[in-house]
Amino acid sequence: MSARAPRPTRADYVAWRTATTRWSDDDVYGHLNNARYFDLIDTAVNAHLAEASGTDIRDLPQIGVVAEVSCRYFAELGYPRPIELGLVVNRVGSSSVIYRIGLFQGGDGSPTEPACAEGRFVHVYVDNTDPERPVTPVPDVVRAAVAPLLRASGGGVTSG
Repeated sequence: MSARAPRPTRADYVAWRTATTRWSDDDVYGHLNNARYFDLIDTAVNAHLAEASGTDIRDLPQIGVVAEVSCRYFAELGYPRPIELGLVVNRVGSSSVIYRIGLFQGGDGSPTEPACAEGRFVHVYVDNTDPERPVTPVPDVVRAAVAPLLRASGGGVTSG
């Protein structure tokens, strides 16, 4: 059995986004609803790609489809405070990109502040006109957008 990865901190992430929470984001227990975590993770990745590439990523010849998404929960998040999302790329393969997204709320903002949650998000690139076709290479414009997010982190980060 392998050891569980340590709780990430702000220092583990490269790019940042802020999301506003809404009353409807909380469940009946006053905690951020699990579905909202995945919405925030997906939005953070795709907003970064759109902004960093300067293009509508939905119109590229190859598009990223979500092949895997997961979340580790460490501390509660909820309305009414904003959530800061840190992004880092663990790996850029020939047809996929693996991201980690840290979610932070209400901390001190220091590099050692621990994440409240961390998502793992995998995009696999397919032909935009026929998503059933086998994966195609990650578009160059996407590679350029994620290259600044690459950071070595225990698991052997690779590119290419």
